[in-house]
Amino acid sequence: MMLILPMGLIATTLAIAPVRFDREKVFRVKPQDEKQADIIKDLAKTNELDFWYPGATHHVAANMTVDFRVSEKESQAIQSALDQNKMHYEILIHDLQEEIEKQFDVKEDIPGRHSYAKYNNWEKIVAWTEKMMDKHPEMVSRIKIGSTVEDNPLYVLKIGKKNERRKAIFMDCGIHAREWVSPAFCQWFVYQATKTYGRNKIMTKLLDRMNFYILPVFNVDGYIWSWTKNRMWRKNRSKNQNSKCIGTDLNRNFNASWDSIPNTNDPCADNYRGSAPESEKETKAFTDFIRSHLNEIKAYITFHSYSQMLLFPYGYTSKLPPNHKDLAKVAKIGTDVLSTRYETRYIYGPIESTIYPTSGSSLDWAYDLGIKHTFAFELRDKGKFGFLLPESRIKPTCRETMLAVKFISKYILKHTP
Repeated sequence: MMLILPMGLIATTLAIAPVRFDREKVFRVKPQDEKQADIIKDLAKTNELDFWYPGATHHVAANMTVDFRVSEKESQAIQSALDQNKMHYEILIHDLQEEIEKQFDVKEDIPGRHSYAKYNNWEKIVAWTEKMMDKHPEMVSRIKIGSTVEDNPLYVLKIGKKNERRKAIFMDCGIHAREWVSPAFCQWFVYQATKTYGRNKIMTKLLDRMNFYILPVFNVDGYIWSWTKNRMWRKNRSKNQNSKCIGTDLNRNFNASWDSIPNTNDPCADNYRGSAPESEKETKAFTDFIRSHLNEIKAYITFHSYSQMLLFPYGYTSKLPPNHKDLAKVAKIGTDVLSTRYETRYIYGPIESTIYPTSGSSLDWAYDLGIKHTFAFELRDKGKFGFLLPESRIKPTCRETMLAVKFISKYILKHTP
């Protein structure tokens, strides 16, 4: 199908040269006390710091590992300020552009064949969804649940026996555009589920009794932008009223204590919550789909990166959910199972105390809606590469994550009504 774009739009898009990150650095700082934490916050006021971990300035606290990106121009001043205040820091990445280019370290296996060892752009992912339907018509169907601001389709793949209403698990990837290893996992899951059905005992049992709904890329516009214009882009691409700044953080846009955490109301910030809960087309399409399938969806799993964590509710309060013992048990065994393959260590716990407080997240929204088993994976790594995990690490990451996802799925099959 040919898409005819208005000439003006093509001209504007082409006019924007892709952002380069030559000699930009990523610092890791560990503030020893509140005073040092405040120094980082002050530096963020006067310099453009892109927080990789935690996701925003206001989360910075004593004894927390803080990773942020800084331009070549500002890096000298930042380093001097850290030295002057005798703060512990290391430079994780010395030249960001170099690391971006080094990500693609896997050679194409067979041209024209979808590769699960490489990062795939949106065009390739769409072609892949069609291929999966053609190859496994009895098991894979594609549902268009809506479209994005830029009119890209939002596709969910349903894996399982046709026309049967059974327990289901919903999984999504790529809600934050720059977290590329996340969509790579959703592709891997679909590939492995279809390939090993009838061969692998666990997968066969799961697919005989359950359905999986997979949203391979939640934030399609942002993902495309991260491939074509700005590798570090996180939000979607919607226009904000009375602001030149583009985009909403889709994972702050859900009606789960929306806007209860301060500092998410700046349209120029990476964690902007949007003008209202579900103000974004992507969020709305997702929530409508979940609501209409609520009687069958027994678990919701969302995939992010990075930091090697398995999280469960809540993010907006330190109050623990009623079934937190059950969630903690599943998360503990899940992380143990994950580590059996390559000894990769994950930590687990509620979002609020394990990573940092968040409001308006998909995880808390799904839980409050009534899906009592909701989990978020923060995939590899712990910061050496951050969002730029090399392609050579995709397969190991997917293989170990698959073990945990299979365990959670078995648990859901056995223990949910």
